[in-house]
Amino acid sequence: MIALARRAALDALRQVDEERLDMGEAVARARKPLTDERDRALLLEIVSGTLRMRAAIDHQLALRLTRPIGRLDAMVRDILRMSAFQLMYLTRTPSSAIINDAVDLTRRGGKSSATGLVNAVLRALNRERQKLAWPERPADPANVDAMAGYFSVVHSHPEWLIRRWLRRHGAEATEAWLRFNNLAPALCLVANRTLASREALEEELKSDGVDTRHTPRAPHGLQVISGQALGTRAFREGRCLVQDEASQLIAGLLAAQRGDRVLDLCASPGGKTVAIAADIGSTGLIVATDVRRHRLRVLTETLTRCRIARARVTQVPPAGVLPFADAAFDRVLIDAPCSGLGTVRRDPDIRWRVAESDLPALAATQVDLLQRTAALVRPGGTLVYSTCSSEPEENQQVVAAFLAGHPDFTLAREHQTLPFRDGLEAFFGSVLERRA
Repeated sequence: MIALARRAALDALRQVDEERLDMGEAVARARKPLTDERDRALLLEIVSGTLRMRAAIDHQLALRLTRPIGRLDAMVRDILRMSAFQLMYLTRTPSSAIINDAVDLTRRGGKSSATGLVNAVLRALNRERQKLAWPERPADPANVDAMAGYFSVVHSHPEWLIRRWLRRHGAEATEAWLRFNNLAPALCLVANRTLASREALEEELKSDGVDTRHTPRAPHGLQVISGQALGTRAFREGRCLVQDEASQLIAGLLAAQRGDRVLDLCASPGGKTVAIAADIGSTGLIVATDVRRHRLRVLTETLTRCRIARARVTQVPPAGVLPFADAAFDRVLIDAPCSGLGTVRRDPDIRWRVAESDLPALAATQVDLLQRTAALVRPGGTLVYSTCSSEPEENQQVVAAFLAGHPDFTLAREHQTLPFRDGLEAFFGSVLERRA
């Protein structure tokens, strides 16, 4: 009998490949039939690990295949990848169970003619997994092409992205960044300050068996060390949210004050909205928007659970005039749609889903969003533009293009976190002030 977690993992990987779902949504769908938390944890470990280490896995499979891996049937390729990941990185799992399940998954998927190939390749990998062959490290760290080729295999990232980082940051920082992206991230929470301080939340979680520590940079965050934080009463009743530490820092750039009128564009899932609501207090107003209905549902669920009654949720169109009066807001936050290349540690599928050719179109959309929003900021007010991207085309260059056409705005501050320097995901923010 095939392990439920492995069957679900293949379903999730197929949805990432065939339906172009992001990993989080694919895992959420695949985990529904699983009632045991251990199965759910193994499902996530297999899917995220397979996507994270895909290039390294493909390198090892290619050494044992007689045809290019790209010419294999897509389902067979996914079975080989997820099984190779378990053999190479989950060494506590019996190899016989992994290989037998791989063969049974191949047969169950209607690919019986490939069972011999799957069995032979995985058994060869299993025999040699203590002495795997890897490319030789280039002698010259300044050779960008050679280093990118080497890093792309041993640290499992696309070469085009590595080349960019090598040119901007050099070999040492780039390798530290790649290693960071291949570590499993800690669960990070933020206190909902309308209901609880960080210290009160910390004590409540501790009484429920959840050990945490303060986030080093974000002033209201907690990293979970042990325990089931998402099963606690504090989480269910909205006294905390899940939010990455680097993301928590963005709402602070807005420096919202008591009584402010704030527009939060692209607000789903709502973590920044909850933080801003605490800053503006009961006399302020926050309008939280998004484009797509399912994201509005997520946003509304977050605000309801966190009991943020004074936020107004509004759907806005993806193009054209926004439905608000000019100069209506003291502060505006644009958490812009972006490539997500700053968060590939938490979302490993992004490294394979995004291409370099995607960046110009994303940047054009981001500039357009800034231009559509500018008039809504009152004179003397603040506009914060942010992304979870590491790439200048989506960050500094977007802000420069906007400022070139809007002399009534000035750049007051630029914020950037980088994994190799800060130990955080790569987030960007620009604080723009409209002249009074």
